[in-house]
This record gives sequence, structure tokens and C-alpha cells, in this order.
Amino acid sequence: MEKFSERSRHVTSSATREIMKVTERPEVISFAGGLPAPELFPIEEMKVACEAVLSESGEQALQYSTTEGYLPLRQDIVSRLEAIGIHATTDHILMTTGSQQGLDLTGKLFLDNEDTVICESPTYLAAIQAFSVYNPNFVEVPMDEDGMLMDELERALQAYPDAKFIYTIPDFQNPTGRTLSLKRRKKMIALANQFDVVIVEDNPYGAVRFAGEALPPVKSLDTEGRVVYISTFSKIFSPGLRLGWICADQVFIDKYVMFKQAADLHTDSFAQRITAKYIELFDLEAHIEDIRTVYLSRRQKMIDCIKSYFPKQVKHSSPEGGLFLWVELPESVDTQEIFEECLKRHVAFVPGNAFYPGRVKNNTFRLNYSNMPEEKIVEGMKRLGAVLTTAVNSSTVQSSRE
Repeated sequence: MEKFSERSRHVTSSATREIMKVTERPEVISFAGGLPAPELFPIEEMKVACEAVLSESGEQALQYSTTEGYLPLRQDIVSRLEAIGIHATTDHILMTTGSQQGLDLTGKLFLDNEDTVICESPTYLAAIQAFSVYNPNFVEVPMDEDGMLMDELERALQAYPDAKFIYTIPDFQNPTGRTLSLKRRKKMIALANQFDVVIVEDNPYGAVRFAGEALPPVKSLDTEGRVVYISTFSKIFSPGLRLGWICADQVFIDKYVMFKQAADLHTDSFAQRITAKYIELFDLEAHIEDIRTVYLSRRQKMIDCIKSYFPKQVKHSSPEGGLFLWVELPESVDTQEIFEECLKRHVAFVPGNAFYPGRVKNNTFRLNYSNMPEEKIVEGMKRLGAVLTTAVNSSTVQSSRE
């Protein structure tokens, strides 16, 4: 008996989530998921924060709470945003159950059937998944090493003047690790103003910059209140707590609150209070600095391994922060086939095709460097390099015959 909604036809499983089911086996060296380094989680400090919350406000922490979120934590977020140039008040902040809920609520708020979403190509696969529920028309804008190409964005806006929003990850983009230049950030704002379109700035990685010069968020350049800024504590504190937030003008936040009330009433009260207490008692910035140090070392180790073990035809990004780098192979090589061969050797990554909402591009893949210790990075990259070398050489021979 077919009782499912039309919307359910547009829902697919996450490529990364499905891959992670396979890579949970302890013998697999996984460069697939965007997992933070677990040994950096502040477990002992969290014990202290939990005990303090339960002792000082246990009844409130375990009770229902307001949809907007725990006020002291929203005040902490306002302070963090002020430090990077975003001027907001707590009325502009809505706590979400991870930034993924922020993406889902964004789809609910803005998208009707076949509305246009303009995005980078490639883009975050879980954003594709969240928005696809609402059956939009994805318009992909190419990138180079400095992020989305503004001439191409302008052409997309001219072709789709009724686009609902531009979705961008300007800092250490997922999956490529690229960063949108300051010049292009300013141009994006100018184009959004010109075409009267919303910008959804997804920035889970901005605080994890370990090289180069920090750039102002797109939201900090916003003069017309059209940028919706989404971020999270998952990459700088603990993903298991599922704490994210939306920062936007009041007209947007009021609507977001209504949709969140319908979705889950409010985000976990206990998790919010624990996080606020941790920030009160300990030094979150020092913790983030520890993360930066480890990730820089692991990123460099992975790049060194690419130079040592990968075929010379391979291209890769060199991120200045975040969790990922992007690999491009010759056009004739299919990374889905590479992935299946790598699993036999107990090493995993995410094939690139999942990051393109429309077009098919089979010769790319994403690597995560944050989760594995350096000795496993070396071993995993050796295995991956051996498979790639065989595949690229085979492809070269085949091409020469043709």
C-alpha cells in the first residue's frame, strides 16, 4: 500500500553516512567522515561542567526550555560573533540541533517545489540532502582555488532572477577546503543586493584556521540584512552535543522559531547549559588552538603523503583550515571504482560525485585529515596511493590505445 508523500520521493540516504557504516570496522582507516579528533574532546573538563550544571541548576537543565535557546549560551555566541565582525544581539540567535537542523529549517523557510538554489560546485552533500527534500532546482556555480567564480554567479542570477538563496561555505569549503577571497565576498554581497536574493552562509569551520590570514564572514559585510549565518559547536567543541545556531535578522529568526517549534520544541537544554558552563569555567579559545595545531600537522602529513605516494597526475587543494582536502584525478578515472578497490584494502574516502547535486563528475574525491592519527594517515595514504597508481596507469594505457 503506497501511502508515502510526494516529498518522500526526493529523500535519499547520505553518502557519507552509508560509507561510515562500512568504515566503523576497526581495521578500516577512514578518511571519509568529517569527524573531529576524539582525543581532543575535553572529557575531564566536561565532567566538571556537567557536575556544576546538575548541582547549580539540575531541575532547569532537565526541564523543557525556550525555543530560542539558553540565554547565557546565546550571549556567548554573540560575543564570539562580535570578535569576527558580526554585530548581533541575542534576539538574532536561534539555537539549533546541530547546524544540520539549520539547513533543514532553511529549506522549510525558503523553498517551494522547484524553487532555485544557487550553490558552489561541488558543495556540501548534507546540504544537498537537506534541501532536496523540498525538490528545488539546484544551479551549480564553478569554483577555482579562490572559491565561487563571481562572473559565473552573476550569470546564474541573470538566468534565475527569482532564485531563493545563494548557499555558500566561504571558509575551508566542504568538500574542497577552498576559501572564498575577500574580493569575491564583497562581490557576492553586491550581487545579492542587486538581484535581491538571500545568502545562506554556512560556516562550521571558520574558527579552525591554522594558516593564512582570517577573512571577515560574508555576514559581516551585510548591509541589508539578507545574510543568514549558520554555524556550530561541533567542530570546535563536541559534535555529540548537537549544538548549532542561526544568526539572522529578526524577520528571519521569527519565522525560523515557528518552524523549530513544530520540529522539536527546542534544542537539548542540558547540552546548552553544559556548553555555557564550560565556556564560563574553561578557556574555549585555548582548546580551539589545540585543535588547530593538531589539524595543521595532520593536513601537512596528508599532503606530504600525496607527494610521496600518489601519481603525479593527481591534483589536490591545500586548505588553510577546516577538515578536508579535495583530490582530482584524470577525467578517465572513476573514483567510485577506486573506492570499492580501496575498501578491499581497508581504507576509505568519499567519492566526489555525491557533492554535485546535478551534474556527474566521477574523477574527484574528498579526504578528511582531522580524525586519524599521523601513523594511520601514512599507512592509509600508502594503500590509497597504490590503488590510484594502478588505476591511473591503466587509464593512461587505455587512452593511448584509443
